[in-house]
Amino acid sequence: MPCSAKDNLLVPTPHESVATPDGRPPRVSVAVHAQDQVLHIGVVHQLRQRPEVELLTEADADRAWTSLVVVDAVDDAVIALLQRMRRNTSTRTGLVVGTFDSTALQRVVECGVTAVLRRAEANQDRLLHLVLAMANNEGVLPGDLLGTLLTQVGNFQRSAIDPRGLSLSALSTREADMLRLVSEGLDTAEIAQMTSYSERTVKNVLHEITTRLHLRNRAHAVGYALRNGLI
Repeated sequence: MPCSAKDNLLVPTPHESVATPDGRPPRVSVAVHAQDQVLHIGVVHQLRQRPEVELLTEADADRAWTSLVVVDAVDDAVIALLQRMRRNTSTRTGLVVGTFDSTALQRVVECGVTAVLRRAEANQDRLLHLVLAMANNEGVLPGDLLGTLLTQVGNFQRSAIDPRGLSLSALSTREADMLRLVSEGLDTAEIAQMTSYSERTVKNVLHEITTRLHLRNRAHAVGYALRNGLI
């Protein structure tokens, strides 16, 4: 069964990056969960070669900043796993999947998945990008799935999207402009360049929007804005 929509109102707090004593950024801890050993070995082999990543064992998975679930397709067993993982609110979850359709997209987003990568595209660089984006509290979706997600978000129950009757009229011009840039597919760095704000300011503004309006992530916020005619 899919997760309850009302369970998705809280946005996880981004991990603060603390530099190591020699000034290097911290390694991002990753736990890999796979349907079979072959899938597990493949992803672990790719990430083990990257110094930005610390791979954790199954015993230490609960303390991971990020978790990757690697599967052939999304079925009830995968949804059950995602439901269990969602209870650990300090870990952000990404999905590396073989086949994926719009129904599966809605189910995994409702279970807290913030990033999706198709296995056919899961080379070392893309896996690393996925992990680092999640650690920075950013979502990642294949371009062809973003429009699908926004349409689905617009169809969520009003009580799930706006449980206290909050209005988008509370958004500032700066917040609305940043949401519009997100809807156009720009990432944090590109939005910062377009608006002349720092990347930290962009992250803080978007996090404030999702927190204040009780939304799950940036994609959810864009869908809410589209539904209400702001962008």
